[in-house]
Amino acid sequence: MNGQNSYSKSYRESGVDITAGYRAVELMKRHIARTAVPSVVDGIGGFGGIFDPGADKYRHPLLVGGTDGVGTKLKIAFMMERHDTVGIDCVAMCVNDIICCGAKPLFFLDYIALGKNIPEKVAEIVSGVAEGCVQAGCALIGGETAEMPGFYPENEYDLAGFSVGIVEKDLMLDRNSVEAGDILIALPSSGVHSNGFSLVRSIFRLDEDQSALDKRPEPLDETLGEALLRPTSIYVKPMLALFETVTVKSVAHITGGGFYENIPRCLPDGMCAVIEKSSLRIPPIFDVIRSNGRIDEHDMFNTFNMGVGMCVVISPDDEAKALDRLAADGVPAYRIGTIASGQEPVVLR
Repeated sequence: MNGQNSYSKSYRESGVDITAGYRAVELMKRHIARTAVPSVVDGIGGFGGIFDPGADKYRHPLLVGGTDGVGTKLKIAFMMERHDTVGIDCVAMCVNDIICCGAKPLFFLDYIALGKNIPEKVAEIVSGVAEGCVQAGCALIGGETAEMPGFYPENEYDLAGFSVGIVEKDLMLDRNSVEAGDILIALPSSGVHSNGFSLVRSIFRLDEDQSALDKRPEPLDETLGEALLRPTSIYVKPMLALFETVTVKSVAHITGGGFYENIPRCLPDGMCAVIEKSSLRIPPIFDVIRSNGRIDEHDMFNTFNMGVGMCVVISPDDEAKALDRLAADGVPAYRIGTIASGQEPVVLR
């Protein structure tokens, strides 16, 4: 991008430095280059990112879109002055949704709105976005950085993204194939991921005093801030491998709303997910949240992922093969329940 002749003194005096935007682009280019795949037709700098999906490889390709943001987890990043991981969260929240349809993410675009454009900070944010794209195997083909003084405080920003994936029509997952006797496999989360942070901030009163982030409450082996800021797991590559190994009937990404809102989205009417609570491997951060906030069990499972980032429905005949495949990809998945007939979509027992 050539901005050497573009400069506005009056615009800068109003709070928008367009030359900082050009420097930010230059700083982020090396991060974006990490995500390049052969299907990227042109680099950044134009009015749109161009991507060749190779549709001729498909008989009946369907495009799947997903968009999301990081939410108020960003407040933790502001407090800790660390901005290189939230981009991973942004990518994860989009591509993990797309994979639930059986689709492979192709490309990603980000949107950063901030009170003051500090090029080094923007590049740090984008480095995380690029890392997320590398983990998901998709290309970062464009984005937007909007300097909005007076709308955002100078030291704050918002981060959102959009991704497009592709799937062969007859390979798209169909929740109507789920039947009684199927089993639920959990892919572990890395922690809180990117949901429930308004409640977290309220429990620890972080908006009034952020010193709790530097403490190491039992039973954590790290500071509260480190545990909360840990980026969302990206499940794309192990899930794509799983699709090629066994027949996956349905998938739920456990995001906002926890078990009670997300698991029903992968079930047909009249089917119930019976979850064995004793089987769940709940990370200690959730014990810290529950005890400090005195949150009851229902609200915990209706707000947080409780250690389950993704839930996969398969036939019990495929259990061993599925667990072996996921383990080979570094995912210690495990069985958490079964599917039964019933009008209550989720039962924890």
